[in-house]
Amino acid sequence: MARTAVTLWLARPSRFARTTRPVARALLGLLALLVAVSFTAVDAPETPVAPVASDGGPARADVLLYERIVEGVRAGGDYYTVAADAQRAGGYPLHPFMTMRLPTLAVVQALLPVPAATALLYALAAVMAAAWWQRLGGLVGSLVPRIVAMALLGCGAMVSLRYDLQAFHEIWAGLLMALSLAIWRPGRWVESAALALCAMTVRETAALYALVMLAAAVLGGQRREALGWALAIGLFGALIALHIHAWSQVTLPDDPTGPGWNAMLGAGFVARTIATETALAALPLVIAAPLVALALAGWAALDDAFGARVGLTLFAYALLIALFCRADTPYWGLMMTPISLVGLAFVPDALRDLGRAARGSRRVTVTRRIE
Repeated sequence: MARTAVTLWLARPSRFARTTRPVARALLGLLALLVAVSFTAVDAPETPVAPVASDGGPARADVLLYERIVEGVRAGGDYYTVAADAQRAGGYPLHPFMTMRLPTLAVVQALLPVPAATALLYALAAVMAAAWWQRLGGLVGSLVPRIVAMALLGCGAMVSLRYDLQAFHEIWAGLLMALSLAIWRPGRWVESAALALCAMTVRETAALYALVMLAAAVLGGQRREALGWALAIGLFGALIALHIHAWSQVTLPDDPTGPGWNAMLGAGFVARTIATETALAALPLVIAAPLVALALAGWAALDDAFGARVGLTLFAYALLIALFCRADTPYWGLMMTPISLVGLAFVPDALRDLGRAARGSRRVTVTRRIE
């Protein structure tokens, strides 16, 4: 019988184990280009997670705005009235409707004491981590790489545990998306789609994740799953329609309009954002940025539908940030940071297999004929 290829950390050979020499060389060149582009992060705009004013003066940091809205709702105010007043007072735009968040997170936080809201955030992070521990058991081959991958998960999600940032909608939505991905299985998608819908009700940009999952289901011929994701997106669309109506009741024609989201800051900004919002912030940017590039590319090594879905999701959000995120809204990156660094655990197998294929190395196949 044939001897299977030996892996380093993965439970089974990477996607590149059977790659031809020309394709392997092309992929290595593409990876080198991706790493080279990541160094443009050095010249990208700075991306502080929470630029809270330290002088006690008026703060325009979004996190403080969201905290004021929560306090207003907790005091008995109507969400849309409170949000409109707070945004006007802070000099924030009210047009278009996307400038006002959906009320889900503010209402939930207003119903809970601050310690309880913090505990809920930590509980969500713990459940997400437990789900990924279970999931990683089928992706890597032994305990050591599993622990390393979990450590990388922690390095990516650590900012989500900052209690002073729990008003950021992206933190909650990012954790819900990470949990949704962890529990997804071929043929088991209902819970995943439900969590994605929860994420969309917290932050509208989570709809991009649902669209990726819908596209993957369609391309994979999973008709029932595709209908499920379409239903979740449709429910979200109905919620957005209600949101637009409520928003229109509290805004005025002369309220300020936002500057738009066509910043086009590029791939370097993506690398800098992820590096700043993860444990990589402790490293010099010239080291952190290429690690981000390798981590995102590492997901391509998984030779299954799960790896493809995670990789496509991260690519979609990287593209969103590169094209539309402004320098003053870097927290968009919090949607992808919880799982972004885990891909580093798959890089050793990917590089080994690509290197072998690029050199034209042939594996010896041992067969035994039984007569």
